[in-house]
Amino acid sequence: MVLMVTCMAASLKKLASLLLVLTFLGKSYVFGHFVVEKSSLRVLSPMSLRAKHDSAIGNFGIPDYGGYLAGSVMYPDKGANGCQPFDGDKPFKSKGSRPTIVLLDRGECYFALKAWNAQQAGAAAVLVADSIDEPLITMDSPEETKDADGYIEKIGIPSALIERSLGESLKQALKNKEYVVVKLDWRESVPHPDQRVEYELWTNSNDECGARCDEQMDFVKNFRGHAQILERGGYTLFTPHYITWYCPRPFILSNQCKSQCINNGRYCAPDPEHDFGVGYQGKDVVFENLRQLCVHRVANATGRSWVWWDYVTDFHIRCSMKNNRYSKECAEDVLKSLDLPVEKIQKCMGEPEADVENEVLKAEQELQVGRGSRGDVTILPTMVINNVQYRGKLERAAVLKALCSGFKETTDPPVCLSSGWWAYLLSRSRLDLEFVQDTFRGRMCQCPVVDGVQYEGDGYRSCKPIGPGRCAVENGGCWSETRNALSFSACSESQLTGCHCPQGFQGDGHHCEDIDECRRHTACQCDGCSCKNKWGGFECKCKGNRIYIKEQDACIERNGSRFGWFLTLVILAVVTASGIAGYIFYKYRLRVCLNEYKGPAFYLSLSLTWTQRSWLSCHNTCHLTTTRTMKFQHSPNHYDMAQLCKMQELKHPVQQRMIPLEERRLCVC
Repeated sequence: MVLMVTCMAASLKKLASLLLVLTFLGKSYVFGHFVVEKSSLRVLSPMSLRAKHDSAIGNFGIPDYGGYLAGSVMYPDKGANGCQPFDGDKPFKSKGSRPTIVLLDRGECYFALKAWNAQQAGAAAVLVADSIDEPLITMDSPEETKDADGYIEKIGIPSALIERSLGESLKQALKNKEYVVVKLDWRESVPHPDQRVEYELWTNSNDECGARCDEQMDFVKNFRGHAQILERGGYTLFTPHYITWYCPRPFILSNQCKSQCINNGRYCAPDPEHDFGVGYQGKDVVFENLRQLCVHRVANATGRSWVWWDYVTDFHIRCSMKNNRYSKECAEDVLKSLDLPVEKIQKCMGEPEADVENEVLKAEQELQVGRGSRGDVTILPTMVINNVQYRGKLERAAVLKALCSGFKETTDPPVCLSSGWWAYLLSRSRLDLEFVQDTFRGRMCQCPVVDGVQYEGDGYRSCKPIGPGRCAVENGGCWSETRNALSFSACSESQLTGCHCPQGFQGDGHHCEDIDECRRHTACQCDGCSCKNKWGGFECKCKGNRIYIKEQDACIERNGSRFGWFLTLVILAVVTASGIAGYIFYKYRLRVCLNEYKGPAFYLSLSLTWTQRSWLSCHNTCHLTTTRTMKFQHSPNHYDMAQLCKMQELKHPVQQRMIPLEERRLCVC
């Protein structure tokens, strides 16, 4: 009996959650409809098949919004459903001027897996032929992939679903060995009526709903810079939206509806953990969704609509469910840090516990339902651009390209054109640093590598140098200042990134202020010391005849150094006296040698070093004595001056060396 009650309770919980979803879906199908977003497909070859067709844009990969792709069609001989990796090394890689568009059959696995396997095999795009005759549908990706690769996020090629009849015609032409060429065209997929683009993001503040929640939060953080540039410039009108459900009347008083809904069951969200007994409740998500809507409303009223991007990003970082900080208190701390009026936002939110309609959330439920050409919003997250739902990966560059395709020709903002990329003028070399990758109706910008220095950033708003050599480029973007010929910098070549204030300063590295060591009592604290603060340091003086030792923060007596000076003078005197005595002895010895020796005169090469002249005995070598004009006992005419003199008796490396007369001085041996 207990087991039966437990099972019934679990079934009721699941039923209540299911009814919330069915209530929303039922309401959508009564008043609205889901719209399949399409692109044009034109068969260019063979001539017998030339015609224009519709194709449904896949909700994964990156459609080329604003552009087109023409390529040759290939149909695999094996594995035509694309559910298994294709054999060979990129068998679909183009070998000619046209890229390869792979045609695959529907069925047996996810659409996204087909696109991934085709991309890995070298395909530029994928066409999936329907297996039954029916209207086109939107190919969506699974909620979460169980594969370790996470292939859904890695798909970067466009994909489209085509009708069964067209698929059969293309396969038959290929079977007949005909050359099949098609053109996928996304230029009209997004309307571009004027010079302003209106776009919406349907999202959710829940960060525990798996891969989809992670995708939308990563997008908000990465796209924030572009969104704020466009919004500040008046080029776009952005509006955030949040999906809510309502609880059916019979279940309003149930614990399930009370935990998931506010305003007496009118506005609900699924339980984040899908377990009503643990963690956060669905109504916590509704509260925060409502707060984020009011943040945009209040900020927009004061001309700061772009602050919504800052709030959502900061809230996700500081107040996530994973960190158990998803609360009103944490949210209000974020509001205050962004200088947003907490009272006005609270007033906008109304009374969530009251049995009344909430103006803000009621408007959201009405906008969820499609009107005219606009379809229902049933997929989270969903981007709507100029009243058309965006299809493809929710990724910064892909969404920016789609937004740029929504502007009327010649009215594109700078971020979509040549002047939109980051450009930096290096003041000393006057060198323009810029890098832009051209695409049709929009440009993807990246930071360059210049003179071996890598730049890092989004490519639109900023690029900062990183790595070795970064400090040579505008000081690496860090603080630096010079006063009275004294310079300090917060950029260090020993660190590849970041800015850090040097010793004696404090700050974040972009702004540094001098530290007053004297006032803080962090230096010059020894007895008898007097401290004077200086820019980037301090000066410490000792009383009396003492000197300051900085390393020990101490003063020592100056008298102790007098003995050292006395000893130094004594040593210098001894060395000088020794030198003079040596010179006198040398002169005396030389004169004695000359008086005793009666040998012939000859010339000694100037190339002989003093050591070579002095280390030999007096009677075996020559000593430099005088000039050629000196008179000798034997007349110089005794020798033939035109001949070369030869040293006969020296036991020395210069022995037997012939020395030209004109290069010598007269010597006596």
